[in-house]
Amino acid sequence: MKLNIIVDGRANAFEVPDSLLIEAKDFFDKLNKDMDKGWQMSRDWVESPDAEQRCQIAADKILTAIETDNEKMLMLMSAYILRTLPGVKSINIDITGDMNETDIIMEHESVRPLGPIFN
Repeated sequence: MKLNIIVDGRANAFEVPDSLLIEAKDFFDKLNKDMDKGWQMSRDWVESPDAEQRCQIAADKILTAIETDNEKMLMLMSAYILRTLPGVKSINIDITGDMNETDIIMEHESVRPLGPIFN
């Protein structure tokens, strides 16, 4: 599966092996268990992060992985995002220090008109 990661306006497409989404299940379960205890998201303490917030946390870890050349963590966090939010297309990681500002871009099922078309 592909995840487009955008950092500071630069986009990179990362190919994550489908098998990693299954093989890393124990890692993902541990990560979720840690997040179930609450998480410091920049200035805010989030008691129970939802799926989007969990992906913002993972995206913050991706940013650190990129900065430290940790390809394994980059792949694991990308796989976590793809598994947690099926249909995610891209993640635009905030670099100002506020992970709450990281944008998650979902694929659209189809292109639909915004409303009825009048003739």
